[in-house]
Amino acid sequence: MLVQRHIYKDIKKYLFAGKTLIIFGARQVGKTTLVNEIKKDYKDSSLILNGDDFDVRSLFENINHTRLKPILKNIKLCIVDEAQRIPNSGLALKIIHDNFPKTQCIATGSSAFEIADKIQETMTGRKIDFFLYPFSFSEMVQHHGFLEEKRLLNHRLIYGYYPDIVLQSGREKKYLKSLTSSYLYKDLLSLESIRKPELLEKLLKALALQIGQEVNYNEIAQLIGTNKNTVEKYINLLEKNYIIFRINAFSRNVRNEIKKGRKIYFHDNGIRNAIIDNYQIFENRNDIGALWENFLISERKKNINNYDLNCKEYFWRTTQRQEIDYIEQEDSGELKAFEFKWNSNKRVSAPKTFINGYPNTTFEVISPDNMDTFLLNN
Repeated sequence: MLVQRHIYKDIKKYLFAGKTLIIFGARQVGKTTLVNEIKKDYKDSSLILNGDDFDVRSLFENINHTRLKPILKNIKLCIVDEAQRIPNSGLALKIIHDNFPKTQCIATGSSAFEIADKIQETMTGRKIDFFLYPFSFSEMVQHHGFLEEKRLLNHRLIYGYYPDIVLQSGREKKYLKSLTSSYLYKDLLSLESIRKPELLEKLLKALALQIGQEVNYNEIAQLIGTNKNTVEKYINLLEKNYIIFRINAFSRNVRNEIKKGRKIYFHDNGIRNAIIDNYQIFENRNDIGALWENFLISERKKNINNYDLNCKEYFWRTTQRQEIDYIEQEDSGELKAFEFKWNSNKRVSAPKTFINGYPNTTFEVISPDNMDTFLLNN
């Protein structure tokens, strides 16, 4: 049974509304499956052009209206899959949009740093962006119920939510090894700016071992044998390739707050564990707290995207090491603070410094006992 993606309904709402739809996301998160599901409604009046195919890339090398006319004749839905692999993809999408108004174009891309640069200028005002992540806790609850998904929590914390991992039980390590060895970074490693793949591997391992901690670029540079600028450049590329994401420090009122700190998390726990080659069961691990924090923050990020929530994400810390794991600031300015604890028996309260500085903020401790309040209530 197909897992229904939350953004599917959103995409359907914007079909044939005069915009080209762009679906971003890492490789293997299900973009092709999603567009194939949309394609079912159009049968013989749809066309998929895959940027990984040589003949498709050749077609787009010297693209113009005349070359596209016979290809798009009687086509209601044109899907350009893996558009970052196509030369002049931005110009091609513009030509389709401007000259074939009865054809709805959907493009997918697994490399924001390539496809976004190629289409940003040419497609201004002509496109709507969507983001597809690996399966989410919320999507799986919708698929087979809360109790069943809750029973699988330990497994998800170790192996994550990539579709192949979820749908091919028993082969998790093999699929994760395949993903992290080359496929996930295929587009990133093709860039001329990535001249040292072994440096990228060292950086990923360093970041994987620091989830939940503040990241210092100078310290990482010394650790892996490079300079701060290279670390920052590679982190930017990893973020645009949907492997990691950053959360910045929150600062407004309180003296001694950390103002320029950042934490880095992985979009998927399984990818993080594969990078450090650690699939041990919980009883043998010393990073359960970090896994739980990464899981909750990455899942919350999916919800913000999938339900189009308007809020900003932060962590909070002072120079005296008082801290709060996660803060959301809504458009109204309202703050919601959260602390993440795997062990629900540990009593935790918000630091007095924070409460005094932000007296109207709500504070909640999230453990496996009440995770539904954080991941299912939007």
